[in-house]
Amino acid sequence: MEILFIITTLIITALISLLIKRRGVIEFFSVIASFIVLFESIVVALKVSASGVYSPFVFFSIDSLGAIVMLIIACVGLATTIYSIPYLRQETAKDIIGFTRVRQYFVLLNLFLAAMFLAITANNPIFAWISIEATTLSTAFLISFYNKPSAIEGAWKYLIINSVGLLLGFFGTLLYFTSVNSSGENGFVSWQSLAANATHLDPVLAKIAFIFVLIGYGTKVGLAPMHTWLPDAHSKAPAPISALLSGVLLNVAFVVVIRFKIITDAGIGQHFSQTLLIVFGLFSIIIAALINFTQKNYKRLLAYHSIENMGIATLGFGFGGLGVLGAILHIIYHAIVKSALFLSAGTIFLKYSSTRIAKVKGTFIALPITGILFLIGFFIITGTPPFGMFITKLLILSVGIKTYPVISITALLFAVLLFIGFFHHATAMTFGGKPDEIKTGEESIWLIIPPLALIGIVVILSFYMPSFLSTLIKDGVLHYQ
Repeated sequence: MEILFIITTLIITALISLLIKRRGVIEFFSVIASFIVLFESIVVALKVSASGVYSPFVFFSIDSLGAIVMLIIACVGLATTIYSIPYLRQETAKDIIGFTRVRQYFVLLNLFLAAMFLAITANNPIFAWISIEATTLSTAFLISFYNKPSAIEGAWKYLIINSVGLLLGFFGTLLYFTSVNSSGENGFVSWQSLAANATHLDPVLAKIAFIFVLIGYGTKVGLAPMHTWLPDAHSKAPAPISALLSGVLLNVAFVVVIRFKIITDAGIGQHFSQTLLIVFGLFSIIIAALINFTQKNYKRLLAYHSIENMGIATLGFGFGGLGVLGAILHIIYHAIVKSALFLSAGTIFLKYSSTRIAKVKGTFIALPITGILFLIGFFIITGTPPFGMFITKLLILSVGIKTYPVISITALLFAVLLFIGFFHHATAMTFGGKPDEIKTGEESIWLIIPPLALIGIVVILSFYMPSFLSTLIKDGVLHYQ
């Protein structure tokens, strides 16, 4: 019931945004809907932690990892919705956008959130595929929000590459369906039925199916070499949308890949899928680290860092064992802190009217709170102690060093290189004197509160994990290792 209520709430809010011509009403309903969605997501998470897999209807099923991602969607969704209001108001004040664009933004934002909730809760792989495809369609218009040639180019690149990738993922999904008798479960094929019939899969067919799924959905995850759309899309979209794309959507697609991994492992063992995950994970880290040094755009810098972090999470699932624990924790920390960084980047953009690193100097002076938040976010996301991402990277690499020492050492070296490159760019933006034409101070407190809250959540979770969330993580490790 909660899932239907969440999706219905978001769709109704999208309709209100489409039909109502008063900006304040649209903003009010969007924020209220986000609070409702967060509350219902917490309710679902508590039920899953207490009773295991929650399936209120045959079409919906939420396991521990699904409940964690639901919480991430709801938490980041609320922060970005609140942040979007002052962000878009400032863009309107500069005559960059008008009311029609604002209305379209909130329509697509709510549909985007609804599609992600559908994707993570759908109990059928085809429904999950349709929902992820829906996220592509809704976000393509958001990426081209400013109607600039570069933004339109990024949107088309995003649309074409992801659509082709998802078609490959769809083909792989159909290959998995060959193991199931279509007359069972009234013709409805669930994740559970695919896992139960995994032993009926032809081993060669299972390998081909997983390759298609990994490449297809891996495109959406941003794993190299299928990552080429990600920097353009994330850098051209409005900052709140970039936060959702990088912090949330990548994880939704990643969970689908991991669910297919479990089915594949049940049929042919773990070695094949783990090897592929390790290869793609390591390659993603290497590519992100090398390109990181040459970046001139701080939003693209953050986007490439998402590729590296998804590569680390992929390595964790590839290594298995405690690596899975590190990967799940890494997903949580990365989603929240990366969203905070993109929101902070949005405030920097509003102040400096540029995403070029060379044009941003002295954020500590121009934006005292945002500058501090951005620097703290940098230390968290690069795995600096004592924050949680230091523990997750240490845990993943320590597991890998036993069985894949060369791979783990290589990943560590390139992670260090990425830290050096990111540190160079972050300090160049943060320190020094600000340009004379830039006024000091944030324009609105509501540009500060959302990223501050997200950074606060990450810091708290680095040292204390609520009991229900700890239970979800433990159950996720047991099920997905």
